[in-house]
Amino acid sequence: MKKFFTNPVFILVIGLVVLLLTQQKIVMPLVNKVIESDLFLVQSNDEASQLPISSALTDIAYKHCNQHVKNKLGADAQVSFSDKPTNVWSMGNYQYVVSAELKLKDKASGVDNSKKYVCRITYADSDDQKNINEFGKWNLLGIDGL
Repeated sequence: MKKFFTNPVFILVIGLVVLLLTQQKIVMPLVNKVIESDLFLVQSNDEASQLPISSALTDIAYKHCNQHVKNKLGADAQVSFSDKPTNVWSMGNYQYVVSAELKLKDKASGVDNSKKYVCRITYADSDDQKNINEFGKWNLLGIDGL
């Protein structure tokens, strides 16, 4: 009987049971209380939207994304952008996801290649919009598709 309690398989099973019960009875209730609290709540005049939107802020976000794309492609790249993005979604708290298309001229053949890209950008000054056109007030969170 003593060998049974010192068996590594028995110790492993007991350890897993203790770990499972600890997670279920202690950790998860604590996590649920933190989620239900206002700990991560950010108060902002900009609300998130699941549908694409179009506003003055989304137009400015699109222009700043285009500038970031130009900077990433380099000064010698011949790139042109459409007047409006394909879609822009507000993530809330002045964060935007911009989906757009650009035309990049191939240097060797001179042919325009269309590329779709997605840019995630945020405005740093939140509700204070007096500097909204300044490039330095917008932070690029990521570009994909280039």
